Amino acid sequence: MALHWKLVVDCADPNRLAAFWGAALGYEVEDNSALIERLLGAGAVGPEDVVETGGRKAWRNLAAVRHPEDPVDAASGTGLGRRLLFQAVPEPKRGKNRLHLDLHVAAGTRDDEVKRLEGLGAAVLRVVTGHGNSHVTMTDPEGNEFDVQ
Repeated sequence: MALHWKLVVDCADPNRLAAFWGAALGYEVEDNSALIERLLGAGAVGPEDVVETGGRKAWRNLAAVRHPEDPVDAASGTGLGRRLLFQAVPEPKRGKNRLHLDLHVAAGTRDDEVKRLEGLGAAVLRVVTGHGNSHVTMTDPEGNEFDVQ
């Protein structure tokens, strides 16, 4: 039996990383504003739990992106398929990631994709060549490593 999953990324600014990764992957930033409004109205959460981003209410400490073709829970705006969840943590990133994403691009387009990602806020860390393979290791706006192949 296959399990459902989401990848959770600890970070300082969830909404900033969700915007970056949504644009980088062509994913949609989840819109939880209807759920947030309901919870604010019920007194279950307070204004300190919420920020405004992109003209709508969003969680201060959580943001997610989802694959645009996957289903969504209409009541909460939560994706029900492939998604990345970014959660705020108090401590800064230390050291190299133990898990990273590999972005696979069409043959001959890697350099253009690297430039596009740099325009979104990524940085090139190094170019790796060996074992019959070549990729560019980059960092997202908070320094999390990923590879472009």
